[in-house]
Amino acid sequence: MSNDDQQDQPQFNVEKIYTKDISFENPHAPESFTTDAEPKIEMNLHVENRQVGDDYWEVALKISVLARNSQDDKILFEIEVEQAGVFLAKHIPEEHLAALLSVDCPAIIFPYTRQVVSQLVSDGGFMPLLLEPVNFAAIYQNNLAEQQQQHTTH
Repeated sequence: MSNDDQQDQPQFNVEKIYTKDISFENPHAPESFTTDAEPKIEMNLHVENRQVGDDYWEVALKISVLARNSQDDKILFEIEVEQAGVFLAKHIPEEHLAALLSVDCPAIIFPYTRQVVSQLVSDGGFMPLLLEPVNFAAIYQNNLAEQQQQHTTH
């Protein structure tokens, strides 16, 4: 194999994982600690990506968590975390790039996000919250199916 062949091989690398934005609110402390009701948890997740250089992409995983007291519906805590990564994606075939950025990259970032959320909840005085694993492939497939359905209905 020549050097030219090796240079055209697909390359993928994690350059940096970092926290872009973080917010924790505990609006009813210390009263929120005097209840033993199970919290109701609402979670939203969003993935964004953008090209930041010739072969570099930033992928951001945004998670918001809202915990309410199951008895009186008061907010126990609210979290917003944006965890991101810069990835080298060189010579990746165009038909594979979207899946790489929407499935593989968020799957790499998620454990870091999960740790940040757990630590924030714990530091806020609550039992640690361990986010359930996320099937980014299923989310990606669902989004593709929705896009295809929208194209056929218009």
